[in-house]
Amino acid sequence: MELQQMRSVGAVAETGGFTRAAERCHVVQSALSHQIARLEKELGARLFHRTSRSVRLTAAGEAFVPVARQALEAADRARAEVEAVAGEVRGRLAVGAISTVAAVDLARELGAYRARYPQVRISLRMEMSEQLIEQVRQGTLDVAFVGLVPGARSQGVRERALAHGELVAVVPPGHPLAGREWTDLPRLAEETFVDFTAGSAARRQRDEAFRAAGLTTEVAFEVTTVEFLAKLVRAGLGIGMVPQAFASELTGLSVVRVHSAPARVERVVWNRLGPSPAAAAFLAALGVDPSDPGTDPDRVPAVPAAQST
Repeated sequence: MELQQMRSVGAVAETGGFTRAAERCHVVQSALSHQIARLEKELGARLFHRTSRSVRLTAAGEAFVPVARQALEAADRARAEVEAVAGEVRGRLAVGAISTVAAVDLARELGAYRARYPQVRISLRMEMSEQLIEQVRQGTLDVAFVGLVPGARSQGVRERALAHGELVAVVPPGHPLAGREWTDLPRLAEETFVDFTAGSAARRQRDEAFRAAGLTTEVAFEVTTVEFLAKLVRAGLGIGMVPQAFASELTGLSVVRVHSAPARVERVVWNRLGPSPAAAAFLAALGVDPSDPGTDPDRVPAVPAAQST
């Protein structure tokens, strides 16, 4: 079993076809098909159902692909560790982030990192906090920026706080609260909300604050991105709550601060087995020491990420 065979199988699984997989792997289709056929013969099982219209994984393929990805990541990690001993930072840096990340200027940090470590392959994925944490746990991502309720613990990863903050209300122009500096939870509970999906970390930040105040709210529109939340609020379909540090990014909305506002903490998380050399260098640039065992994930590092260079 060869690493290139594993890469070929992964490429077919991700692209859904042999032609596109061959293009991704920079080989002719016949060579890729031959690699997979040899692997299937060695394993004694078909990895793909092939028809004239589609290619999909068999049960054996579903079992094989996640383990193959782990093996490829381990091989890449081993190569990066050896290169790091020689003073070179190479390999990959797969970063995940929520759309409301505000504790760091992520574009600036990634740009500075690329300038310093041009041999590292950088990628970025934007998703919800719970999905990002799971992908860090599985090794799909190296580092992720998430937003959680203070005191929440993420299993299977290591984490450090970057910033603490509160949620503010955002309302459309012409709304009775527009132009007001402050409001409170009972007044907001009278409104229809646009919010993130039920059960998500972003939703829990607001739900727990209202629940603690003995209040219930109506959520008529559930979204997965802050950009679409803002669009629905602008259309007058409801009000929303977003991190105060991010609210200035949402044009065309009025921002209202809230007494006893829902609290949140932005954290950076990485795999509990330790960061790769590329990820360790990125964390260091954020002022985070991955070797510090730290018992309180809500403690902000002594050198805030926003001040890193």
